[in-house]
Amino acid sequence: MDIQEQLTALRQRIASIDSRYQDMKPRAAAKSPAFVEDLLSGQVVETEHGRHFETEKLHAIDSRHGSVEISTLLELPEDLLDLISNGAVSSSHPTRWAFLDTETTGLAGGTGTYAFLVGVGSIDREGFRVRQFFMRDHSEEASQLDALTRYLEPFDVLITYNGKSYDQPLLETRYRMSRARHPFARMQHVDLLFGARRLWKLRMESCKLTHLEIEVLGIEREGDVPGALIPYIYFEFVRTGRAAKLVPVFQHNVMDIVSLACLTAIVPEAHRAPETMSLRHGSDYLGIARWLTKAGRHEEALKLFQRAIDRGLPDHLLFKSMLEMALLHKKQANEMASLTLFTELTESPNPCRARAYEELAKYYEHRERNYAMALEMATSARLESDTEEARHREDRLRLRLRGGKAARLNLTAFS
Repeated sequence: MDIQEQLTALRQRIASIDSRYQDMKPRAAAKSPAFVEDLLSGQVVETEHGRHFETEKLHAIDSRHGSVEISTLLELPEDLLDLISNGAVSSSHPTRWAFLDTETTGLAGGTGTYAFLVGVGSIDREGFRVRQFFMRDHSEEASQLDALTRYLEPFDVLITYNGKSYDQPLLETRYRMSRARHPFARMQHVDLLFGARRLWKLRMESCKLTHLEIEVLGIEREGDVPGALIPYIYFEFVRTGRAAKLVPVFQHNVMDIVSLACLTAIVPEAHRAPETMSLRHGSDYLGIARWLTKAGRHEEALKLFQRAIDRGLPDHLLFKSMLEMALLHKKQANEMASLTLFTELTESPNPCRARAYEELAKYYEHRERNYAMALEMATSARLESDTEEARHREDRLRLRLRGGKAARLNLTAFS
């Protein structure tokens, strides 16, 4: 499909979205709303840098967003973000968290990409509110950014979804192009994408926010505008001044931010206290177990590896998990536990069988001094995976059993 055909297809998709938000009967031009302030509750805001449009939506404290009650957001613990931020946010009240998402004129970033709509969500005693800063034209950018800076002053934590790679660098560029200082230097930034991937990437094909809405929060958007079309909708608005097609873009931004906040009630808690979480799938526990292993929290990791196995894993994850658990037991000097797992791995064909035989060969040679058993394990390892290292280990053990000089000389070289 060439570029003209692609543009035609995009225009058709925009037209189909537009039809969902406008009456089917044609109306007189004089009665058709043409400006964004006619279609959305909000106001045109004046700053020393010009004008822009702002709107706000409140999700009441007694409402729900999928499986999460909005009231629970206010009750989140102040140390919730500690581990997921690697200690950068050791303590901060939820009312000081700003949930940010942008809608932009392109997906690639760079100095030619504008954040025409910036949404900021926050938690307070009335519920969860989303303030949106919109530039109706490129000339309103300086005013929009100035207002965003002032609005973020009460917050000390920025929470985004893929914002470290996209939203924040893009906004910093826009501030720089406007010759203004950005407000993010003083704020700690927590990008929830990384924690979500640790938790769900083994089970889900995609960790996109909209996918997690369906799988985790139980929400499926109706009439949502595809993200790829949003830049074209904005360009058409700038060209024509007609804002009807922008209404679903504002709603798309609100949904992203509310879902981000609700996932913040789930993802960090799974990292902070995984043993208390009622995760439905073994692979979710496995993702956290692997992260705990890398973080050096080995005892907690071992418990979650076991919970993942007990909850049930597909074969391609089960065998790898058993090996990881066995190696971690070995590192913790839990010999019997590691031997049991290594032995179980040798009892059926699987991708980790050769490594299990190799580990058993090392144990019988160096710990038990049972060179015959070590040779048997080494031979089995070579038959599973005929590598140079496996052949060296087998040959060395044969020489050692014969008491040859070569074995003594090479004892260290191939251990």
